[in-house]
Amino acid sequence: MMQWIAPIAFILAGLLAGIIGEKVIFKKLQNFVAKKRIAGGEIIFHSLHRMTFIWFVLGGFFWAILSSPLKPDIAIVMQKILTIALLYSVTLFFARLTAGFVNLFIRRAEGVPTSLISNLAKIVVLILGTLILLQTVGVQITPIVTTLGIGGLAVGLALQDTLANLFSGFYLIISKQVRTGDYVKLDGGHEGYVTDITWRNTTIKEISNNVIIVPNSKLASAIFTNYHLPVKEITLTMDVGVSYDSDLEQVERVTVEVAKEVMQEIAPELMINEPHIRFHTFGDFSIDFRIYMRVNEYFDQRIGKHIFIKKLHRRYQQEGIQIPFPVRDIYMQDNMNKNQI
Repeated sequence: MMQWIAPIAFILAGLLAGIIGEKVIFKKLQNFVAKKRIAGGEIIFHSLHRMTFIWFVLGGFFWAILSSPLKPDIAIVMQKILTIALLYSVTLFFARLTAGFVNLFIRRAEGVPTSLISNLAKIVVLILGTLILLQTVGVQITPIVTTLGIGGLAVGLALQDTLANLFSGFYLIISKQVRTGDYVKLDGGHEGYVTDITWRNTTIKEISNNVIIVPNSKLASAIFTNYHLPVKEITLTMDVGVSYDSDLEQVERVTVEVAKEVMQEIAPELMINEPHIRFHTFGDFSIDFRIYMRVNEYFDQRIGKHIFIKKLHRRYQQEGIQIPFPVRDIYMQDNMNKNQI
């Protein structure tokens, strides 16, 4: 019994060190990095989550095996098991780390990351780590790689639709036709913000908070409008009509002033692009013109039109400018024949 005291002590020491390392040291280092805002620190600590505890515990079990009275063949088997667990945990750590830094790179380059690229990077690291793990424990990986290559052909034929969506997703990302965060309108009438591009489909979130799931292959071949390309800023246009009795110079001045007020409220950084109007039609009951002003993005058109209509209506009332309602004059001719008596 006395010969098992040291192994048990190593196991308990590993558990205790893992708990202290995870709950105390790990938390303090994480708070320190967060305060100092060290680049990539959050990604590293997210990748290390639970790993320090696992490594300390594995270390405790390893020393317990070395100091235990187990038979050599049993000890070797258990050491291999611990080695596999350690290598797998290290592989998982590097997979998390790779995915995190890939997301960080994409965020800095494009604005919003997609899960497709980060998940692919994680899968590649996991596959490489698994092959290294097998090679370490004495398994020949050459036959496995050959088998996977041959089996991959059969799997590719069976998963044609899935592979089509996968490669379509890569095409959408690489071509930059659609990026996460873009506002798009599909040819079927659905519209919203692209929230993610996965290995199979693209997720679009509507303004009503509903989610549209579009297979990547369908989106790659669809006709759609991306309102964030080439830039987010767009021109808001509205048609307005005024009475024929109006002073058009006054109408232009007042309307542009109101448009400037609206832009100052919702898009002050775009004031360098001054709003303007263009008269274009002698209508049936009004002289029609179109107002042009810049807003930050497609969705801002709604609030822009809302504010502009309220302000313009109030200002026209103050200035005595009339917005006529439709009028029709109907002339009737009495063609009734008078009967002769």
